[in-house]
Amino acid sequence: MTNMKAGKFLLLFLCFFVISNTVICDPHTCPANLDGDCGLESSSEWEGEFVPGIPKIKHEGPTSKNPLAFKWYNANEEILGKNMKFLVKRVLLFVNRIGCDLVLLFGTHFVEQEVILLVQLLQMWPWEDGTNSLNMAKRRMRANFEFLEKLGVDRWCFHDRDIVPDGRTLEESNANLDEIVALAKELQGTKIRPLWGTAQLFLHPRYMHGGATSSEIGVYAYAAAQVKKAIEVTHYLGGENYVFWGGREGYQTLLNTDMERELVHMLFT
Repeated sequence: MTNMKAGKFLLLFLCFFVISNTVICDPHTCPANLDGDCGLESSSEWEGEFVPGIPKIKHEGPTSKNPLAFKWYNANEEILGKNMKFLVKRVLLFVNRIGCDLVLLFGTHFVEQEVILLVQLLQMWPWEDGTNSLNMAKRRMRANFEFLEKLGVDRWCFHDRDIVPDGRTLEESNANLDEIVALAKELQGTKIRPLWGTAQLFLHPRYMHGGATSSEIGVYAYAAAQVKKAIEVTHYLGGENYVFWGGREGYQTLLNTDMERELVHMLFT
């Protein structure tokens, strides 16, 4: 009986998801001016704040009733001789935009996975125009830095293909990345920098068997070139670390790995 109720609830939830996704994704969300044209020819410039009416988030103490205030985190409070800003590293992760084509974190068009339900809200940002263009990437980057400023966070991190669209060739992809990274460098100023950067070697179909572990020499070489470029731009932005993100490395499906051994490695290493 419990399983039947759970099944009915899941079916109802999925129906709601499909309907809401249709409403959200068609037509495209109007960019910038909500009273203006909702077409794809909209300007890449956003007028005013991305999240208007929300000031910089401050510490107000545990008794505060303000939902947009820090209750316990106080950047200037000293603990054992060091302030909390030093002890608690806060980082804003710029990663994996979910678009209206239902693209998921580690592959494309697998709408049955539950994870999409957790990130669907990303489609609702009012500055999104439904495209993955270079202009849209610039708009998202500006929104990213507004978030950083309002949260009082001075570190961010990213996957290369999440901050900029993939090009038709490696050269085009690198040129796109150079353009968006130049904007990020400008917006960072002197106080903000990446905690880490990394290469996204899992979303594009070429990486269905991994990047560094792919049996295709062309895919392996492309992945190596992409990693090299990602290291370079992370260094250019003043990143403190570079992360070699596993993503799809090692196997195509869970049937190709020893899960018991993997869990032992995770628990005891």
